[in-house]
Amino acid sequence: MQRKFKVILEKNESGGFTVTVPELPGCVTQGRDRKEALEHVQEAIAGFLEALVIEGLPIPSSTIVEMDEVQVSY
Repeated sequence: MQRKFKVILEKNESGGFTVTVPELPGCVTQGRDRKEALEHVQEAIAGFLEALVIEGLPIPSSTIVEMDEVQVSY
């Protein structure tokens, strides 16, 4: 079954990206660039979901409807 999860990519101190999955607490990975980070998070999500199934726990659905960013001057 195909599932979609929202991910958050953040630039990290090494110039790469750290990726978190809000619906899957603790599912975090990183990559040297955006493409690599997204590839790694797909693998991380698959492993996370497999662990949930093995443990007999429910697989959460995506609850985030939309994400955006805002710019603030101060």
